[in-house]
Amino acid sequence: MSVPVRSLHTPLGWISLAEEDGAITALTWSQDGADETPLLAEATRQLSLYFSHDLKVFDLPLRPTGGEFQQSVNIAMQAIPYGETRQYGEIAEQLGAMPQPVGNACGHNSIAIIIPCHRVVGATGLGGFSAPGGIETKIALLRHEGAYSLLI
Repeated sequence: MSVPVRSLHTPLGWISLAEEDGAITALTWSQDGADETPLLAEATRQLSLYFSHDLKVFDLPLRPTGGEFQQSVNIAMQAIPYGETRQYGEIAEQLGAMPQPVGNACGHNSIAIIIPCHRVVGATGLGGFSAPGGIETKIALLRHEGAYSLLI
């Protein structure tokens, strides 16, 4: 059984959102669907507002994939304000973990942008980014949010 998916063209290319049981479960970097549900309409509306600089905090029911540690990293990422960053080590310290597992959890974030893994950076650089375009996409998102201090 397939889940409803709706795609949106953004400045970063096509993004698709999947919904299951009343929550957003995935964001993929693809053009996969045009399903109409109230939640997918609201999620694509909020993403459009984000990309037009008219939304800084998403308000959507989310159900990202992953176990307990992944969920704790997701919660920590969601607490990072728009236009700010945190280091992998800072999140690791907060969770009583090591930075590398935090980095791995960021890379496995199933709802990128909305759960802002792009706001997590390394101690001496930007770190990685698992979306198409890799670090260039991360830089584009940080620039979009005005997080210039890391990019200079």
